[in-house]
Amino acid sequence: MRVVIAGGHGKIALYLERFLSTRGDEPVGLIRNPAQADDLREVGAEPVVLDLEQAGADEVAKVLDGADAAVFAAGAGPGSGAERKDTVDRAAAVLFAQAAEIAGVRRFIQISSYGLDRADDPSVDEVFRIYLKAKAAAEEDLRSRDLDWTILRPAHLTDEPATGLVNLDFQVPPGKVPREEVAAVLVGLLDDNDTIGLTLELAKGPTPIDIAISQVKSSTRSK
Repeated sequence: MRVVIAGGHGKIALYLERFLSTRGDEPVGLIRNPAQADDLREVGAEPVVLDLEQAGADEVAKVLDGADAAVFAAGAGPGSGAERKDTVDRAAAVLFAQAAEIAGVRRFIQISSYGLDRADDPSVDEVFRIYLKAKAAAEEDLRSRDLDWTILRPAHLTDEPATGLVNLDFQVPPGKVPREEVAAVLVGLLDDNDTIGLTLELAKGPTPIDIAISQVKSSTRSK
């Protein structure tokens, strides 16, 4: 499986690329900085230098051509201002999804954010509210597209080691989740077409990842 990952040098993406390459898949990571290429090669990914804030949809589609899946794992990151929350967390996500449609890559997973309902909460930092609104807009755009999409909303991200145990559902209580765990869940979602069309929240929990995914699917079928 060839998987093109936007935000290829992010911590979640690097874990995902390592997981995929270890089992024989072909991860391709999009990066802005050529100096990051060796880090991707080290985890078994093919680096492609492409700035989603500058590229056009047709240019991105050329990179996606022939891929089996696309994962949007990019983000402006801590410390970035309101403008980049929009140009990366919204506009780049929209561009990547548009390019996937052009290239005919149907399977599309988007990493969003937990707590989008707080976007209008005046007690929340203004820049973070802009970030949440950008993520919500990217979700809304993706749902309108003719793609086999899944949206994953991780809780507060940490660098703790993964345990393989999660809380994955349509709604989960506030919590934390290791970035490595998020990557492991992404692999499970890529492998399971029964999660297409689902928007899922993720935090640490008591349930092995494969069982958590199966439970979500069973819940969907029972409705």
